Amino acid sequence: MEDPQKVNPKEIRSRADRPTGSTHIGDTDFEMEDPNEIGDATWGEVLSACCVHSAPEWFMILVGFVLVCFFLYFFLLGLDIMGTSAKVLGGCTAGTILGDDTNPVAALMIGILATVLMQSSSTTTSIVVSLVGADTIPARQAIYMIMGANIGTSVTNTIVAMGQMGDGDQLERAFAGATVHDLFNFLTVSILFPVELITGYLFRVTEAITSGVVVEKGDKWVGPIKKIVSPVGALIIKADKKLITAVAKSAGLSDDDPDKVTCESKYPTKCDDPDKPTKDTCKAGIINCDSKTNACPAFFQAGATLSDDEVSGGVCFFISLVILVVCLIGLVTVLQKMLLGMSTRILYKATNINGYLAILVGVGITILVQSSSITTSTLTPLVGIGALRLEQMLPLTLGANIGTTVTAFLASLVSGKVVSLQVALAHLLFNITGIVIFYPIPFMRKIPINGARALGKATRLWRGFPIVYIFTLFIVLPLILFGISALFNQGSVSFTVLGAVLVGILVFGLAYYIFWFRFRGGAAKCNDCFERRQAKQAAMANLSDDLDYMKARIAALAEHTGLPEDAVEEGETEELIKPSDDKYMQEAALPPPSYAPAGVESGSDDEMTA
Repeated sequence: MEDPQKVNPKEIRSRADRPTGSTHIGDTDFEMEDPNEIGDATWGEVLSACCVHSAPEWFMILVGFVLVCFFLYFFLLGLDIMGTSAKVLGGCTAGTILGDDTNPVAALMIGILATVLMQSSSTTTSIVVSLVGADTIPARQAIYMIMGANIGTSVTNTIVAMGQMGDGDQLERAFAGATVHDLFNFLTVSILFPVELITGYLFRVTEAITSGVVVEKGDKWVGPIKKIVSPVGALIIKADKKLITAVAKSAGLSDDDPDKVTCESKYPTKCDDPDKPTKDTCKAGIINCDSKTNACPAFFQAGATLSDDEVSGGVCFFISLVILVVCLIGLVTVLQKMLLGMSTRILYKATNINGYLAILVGVGITILVQSSSITTSTLTPLVGIGALRLEQMLPLTLGANIGTTVTAFLASLVSGKVVSLQVALAHLLFNITGIVIFYPIPFMRKIPINGARALGKATRLWRGFPIVYIFTLFIVLPLILFGISALFNQGSVSFTVLGAVLVGILVFGLAYYIFWFRFRGGAAKCNDCFERRQAKQAAMANLSDDLDYMKARIAALAEHTGLPEDAVEEGETEELIKPSDDKYMQEAALPPPSYAPAGVESGSDDEMTA
């Protein structure tokens, strides 16, 4: 037996072969480790792993750091292009629905749908604050919209988690890391929405805070990350946010009102010199030119219609998804190479900071990037590769929720209205209240964490689950609830009765589903359904290899039996099986090829003949 002392530690790929029993990144049994079994490393070990390296190792670390910065920059650029493209695609629709004066349920759904359409809660909250400042919508309605924006913003990092579909283990962890943000927001809204509806808690507290406050107009602050990324994104595509806000402000006006602003009224675009379009010489639509550089982006077209710009937005959205996937693969690959061989004891010790300090870190990062989506989307791949635990992801996302409220504060300062500041404060108070409810008490903290883990495990049963999850929770359900709630705003008894009936059906259906899922074996049936779908996908993926294998086995069988190639042609009744000699018997006794399709057991040719 080989002496363990002589084995190179870097060649060991299993914790069973280490005297300490510790698991390292890249081990073959990495997924089998129980987080509760991970020992606690010392800070001396952390510093040694971090700072003690040979010259070639330092060079490789430098190369890895440069590659991480490269992929991270284009990952952020992809997020920026995706957000801008979403505004071009859905900005006009979002502006129209944001400007509607409606009931609280519809306002909540509008906040979700508008944020999903524009892929930015910062944009949604800024527009809502501007609408309040212009007296277009009341502050109470704006508070419900901001609650919805808090839910809608979590769709971005959930989409990013799908970029790790190639590895089942990474997808499970990444999807859990993304959905812990979703669940916290859903749970907070489920508690504070009825509380606000009954008591007006957020409205009354923020009204008392802003009483007697005077707000002066201030300049818009731009974070350093946006200063680096946005100029490059503006060369590709740039959305006119002012047009979206104008559409929202005039949504309640009649079509023949001269102050009515629509996206269609801005088309077709016109330029004095179509070959050299600039901001000063062109009348733009939803795709706008840059006021700082006076240049128009690559996807700006002179003479374009609204549909042309929307097509351009769709193309850019697809390009952004490609950029995100490529950069995500690059980031994950480089980080895995850099962390290969790193002990999980040391890694988790380095990232195991106090939860409340992690919240402050999340706040700081989000203030710098001015987007909670960017913060959580950047952290999601780290959870996927196992470098960041779910318990640490939660406080960072909570901090991101607080950090993103800075955008609403800045918008309220630009508006110069006290009521706008009140809505911005309501956004902050909403997130702080949610943190107070769910984070300090360990039992409450486990609710979103355990729920996210369960959702992550669902992706292992069926990798198509994330698509169904996003489509159902962020599109279908909000649309259904928005449609039902809109019936109560029609001022008609018949529509009100219809809405009440639909609400009753929805409540009964939801209650029955919960009963079926919990007490009638629904959970097991759902798991079986997911497993069957995943098995079908795996079978289709392996179909080509399975067919090649079967053809090889049939060819070997034909050679063994002497079966002619055309023996099965129509009308032939010749003897198909000829006596086998010793040579064929020896060939039949050879072992099967190394590849065998899943679920097929290799056997002798005699067994197949039988």
